[in-house]
Amino acid sequence: MRLKLGMKQIDLLARLQTEGVDISIPALSLLEGQKRPVTDKELKALAEILGVSSDWLLGLG
Repeated sequence: MRLKLGMKQIDLLARLQTEGVDISIPALSLLEGQKRPVTDKELKALAEILGVSSDWLLGLG
């Protein structure tokens, strides 16, 4: 979704940090690669930043 919006990983990282999510580039890479679980706080911030629902991000609708 980030790529569809033309957003670089560093841009997403900055937006997440602005939302109070303490995350590093390596952790974000793992998250995007589905190699680590997402926290509730991360999920809420990601949905808001990307303009989609939490359910959509989780593949539920």
